[in-house]
Amino acid sequence: MRPVLVDTGFLVSIYDNHEPRHGVCLRIHAALPNPLVTCQAVVAESLHLLRRTPEAARGILASVEAGILQVGFQLLPSAGTVRAILRKYRDTPADFADACLIHMADELDTGDILTLDSEFKHDRWRRTRHDHILIPMD
Repeated sequence: MRPVLVDTGFLVSIYDNHEPRHGVCLRIHAALPNPLVTCQAVVAESLHLLRRTPEAARGILASVEAGILQVGFQLLPSAGTVRAILRKYRDTPADFADACLIHMADELDTGDILTLDSEFKHDRWRRTRHDHILIPMD
């Protein structure tokens, strides 16, 4: 079973019931049997954005601890590749977390991603493959 990549906007929407896409993200999350994977940059961004919601931070960290949200990405062996991705997408709003997720797509052979960021429609992994955004962009 191929893993599904998780971006910041999805995590924020799951843990903040005031977010407009909260219900949609909860339904999609409940329907996914695949392992969810992300990077530490996404976890850090999410915790920062949810800093006024302490139960959200506890929930994210509990998901990591329980293995529901896997964080297996290591920057050290991938720093050069991530730097090249940031350079490639320097004209778009791709940030460090986005670059890590693009690299993870290559490493894990999956373009399935839970994101609210429409910029992922333009990203390529394995040079030619588009991401498959699992949340409708309406």
